[in-house]
Amino acid sequence: MKYEIQREIFSTPMKKKYTHIFFDLDNTLWDFEQNSQIAMQKTLSHFKLNEKGIGFESFYDSYSIHNKKLWCEYRDGKVVKKELKELRFEQTFKELGITGIDPLEMNLFYLTEMPFQKKLVEGAVELLDYLTSKGYQLFIITNGFREVQYKKLEASGLKPFFTKVFISEDVKAPKPSPEIFEYAIKSANARKKSSLMIGDDPDVDILGALNFGIDAVLVDSGKHHTGRFTAQMNFFKDKFYVVNSLLELVSLLTPG
Repeated sequence: MKYEIQREIFSTPMKKKYTHIFFDLDNTLWDFEQNSQIAMQKTLSHFKLNEKGIGFESFYDSYSIHNKKLWCEYRDGKVVKKELKELRFEQTFKELGITGIDPLEMNLFYLTEMPFQKKLVEGAVELLDYLTSKGYQLFIITNGFREVQYKKLEASGLKPFFTKVFISEDVKAPKPSPEIFEYAIKSANARKKSSLMIGDDPDVDILGALNFGIDAVLVDSGKHHTGRFTAQMNFFKDKFYVVNSLLELVSLLTPG
């Protein structure tokens, strides 16, 4: 079922004064969808898959399905990092009948290209400039591989906005587990009641934060399925907001 919500219930101006704001990175600030496609196009060109009659769309669609499934398994502890990196390409190769390419070699090329792509979600820099000017303390909480996430932040120019970056691989706990939120809150010397999480994934970012006890804003891309989110949203409606774009947060946030 496509993600649907009565947006008007959750988009009233924020009455609380927040001091610490925690952002997700991929598809919240850094445009993962477009950047990953550019990197994958370069990867397919490097390995000359067009000469094997493999089109970009069919490859990327297959890869995306396997990658998403494996990331869920990685978060659940069912596969480890090396397996995820290898299997997402190996399973794609198997589905499309591709032979003669080392999946780990392709993964390495892709991960070398991907973090140097610089497209940001619309309004990201403007919002961060605004929040910085108002004295908010800004942080990142992201699932992902340490070496890749830091490169994204540096190459895109986002890194200077953030006091600290909390990566699941470092913390050894991925969102939506409470451990990563607890670690971030304590490390940031923040209080739950004055902290806000902003992300694009209803289950991983938003329910993860809400279940831990901090307020949250969903940047609604319309790309996610509801999962267990819909059944719980009314329970959290006084702690939860929805926006369609990052710049809507400028009018919603009250300076701390």
